[in-house]
Amino acid sequence: MKKVVVFNGSPKGEMSDVMHITKAFLEGMSRAGEYDIHIINVIDKHIEYCKGCFSCMRNGGVCLCEDDMREILGEIKESDFLIFSYPLYAYGMPASIKVLVDRLLPLTSMEMREEDGRYHHIGQSDYSKIRFVMICGCGFPNSKKNFEPAIAQFRLLFPGDNTILTIPESPMFNAPEAASVTIPRLELVKKAGVEYAEKEAISNTLRERIKSPMIPEEDYAKIVNGG
Repeated sequence: MKKVVVFNGSPKGEMSDVMHITKAFLEGMSRAGEYDIHIINVIDKHIEYCKGCFSCMRNGGVCLCEDDMREILGEIKESDFLIFSYPLYAYGMPASIKVLVDRLLPLTSMEMREEDGRYHHIGQSDYSKIRFVMICGCGFPNSKKNFEPAIAQFRLLFPGDNTILTIPESPMFNAPEAASVTIPRLELVKKAGVEYAEKEAISNTLRERIKSPMIPEEDYAKIVNGG
């Protein structure tokens, strides 16, 4: 059975808007196969800031910080899929999950390799089996000129086998009165989960439907503005 580790990077923890989307995606995956799914609410973990000492890159991947990251790194090494689920903060990751990403340094070594004009650190082990998924929602009415920095960062962090879903108007998923539009959207996300489980990819057509506004942009902005 393949292992899926989900990092819920929302400061809201279990009340995350985006986790409604991620759980729908996981439901879709589970329809198409059997998975061992472990959800980690990052906000509940004790994760120190990276000290930039690079000891972990020289001593076999052991970080000097004695915190919850040691256990998390162990889970990552055993996983087949890593799903990063978080709301868009300042056009990037919330601080809680950014700290976790910074602490992934023990997975790499000091040795560098050039590929396509870009240098990157070589892993201390072979992690080529791991597939990476980013599921990110924002409170803006559309996806235009909002998600691009987060997408670029994720692709640089996890080049190769990565899959990205972005969803605007995501606070609506925590609003029961919006069920008439959020439930159909979650059904599309479940379909994406099925596709991903079967092909480890999601069609561009389906991704475009998922990232489209659920209600007209002007109506959403009016609601947010108290109109």
